[in-house]
Amino acid sequence: MSAASNGVRTVNVSMVGMGHVGRNVLRLLEEKRARLASEYGLEFRVILAADSSGVAVNPEGFDVAALRRTKELGGHMDELPGHLPNHSPAEALAICHCNLLFEASPVNLQTGEPGLGAARAMLARGAHVVLANKAPLVLAFDDLHKLARSNGAQLAFSATVCGALPVINILQRDFVAADIRGLRGIFNSTSNYILGEMDAGRDFADALAEAQRRGLAETDPSLDVDGWDTANKLVIIANAALGVSARLEDVAVTGMRKVTAADLAAARAAGNTIKLVATAQRETGQHGASAYRFSVAPTVVALDDFLGGCSSWEMGIEVLSDIYGRQMYKVWEREPLPTAAAMLRDAVNIYRNAGSGA
Repeated sequence: MSAASNGVRTVNVSMVGMGHVGRNVLRLLEEKRARLASEYGLEFRVILAADSSGVAVNPEGFDVAALRRTKELGGHMDELPGHLPNHSPAEALAICHCNLLFEASPVNLQTGEPGLGAARAMLARGAHVVLANKAPLVLAFDDLHKLARSNGAQLAFSATVCGALPVINILQRDFVAADIRGLRGIFNSTSNYILGEMDAGRDFADALAEAQRRGLAETDPSLDVDGWDTANKLVIIANAALGVSARLEDVAVTGMRKVTAADLAAARAAGNTIKLVATAQRETGQHGASAYRFSVAPTVVALDDFLGGCSSWEMGIEVLSDIYGRQMYKVWEREPLPTAAAMLRDAVNIYRNAGSGA
């Protein structure tokens, strides 16, 4: 990273994942460039970009508007000058002088790649990482944080849970000295939208197609409708804010495929609705030891309940603690831009809080 004479620091950025979220990060870097410089003293220069076709590097910095247009028109990184044949993102990052990684590749719960390898490559050399991809955290939360600490790097991931809603930030920063007794939430706007549309008489497949068209459904939509995306977010919350080294197998997961229009109609007739709800409930055992029980399942909730009022593209969370009472937060998000904005927020906060460094 370099500091210009006008006091604006240039941050060399790598972009891994050029789908809907990644392209919107590029859009923000383009449209908010002047404001980022004037208000935060930062200029983000993209010098590495990777998609499923490969990796391209431009040490002088890509034109982010042109890079975004390339992807929107169906182009690929292996078509660009600076393409590095036979390099994975992790291999390219190990030899590229980047200060910061924006990682928004598709969720891969089998190996975590390419996101996990890319994050490790950056943290190992003391560079910062901002994640929208949940898989690296679900598979290696502790390892990535140890790697970051040992190399003086920052790992930020507020975009992984509820998009722009700063759930992770709130839980880590604002519940000082609290015992969180339980939380429940709607963490997946796609499933919430589909259930709402089905309740209004729309076909499941048609509603899912609409979510995919908007770029909000995961690349593998089964992650949304079968509850795994919600479970991923619950695991991240558990590790980041509840002090639990939880894994995906610790969550009892039931998806929403078996919810029918008749089920929704019956619930509504009784003043209720059905939501895909994530729950972390603190329980005390025989000898006084406490632990959390984690679940994701379609759940009947009252229409006048907080979660019952989270409709369409909304996501929300309700948190109960011993000293801060019951708190509720929600966000309305039907496009990828707010998630991209959360990544930008994390990046700015890394440099704002550090004041100096990589």
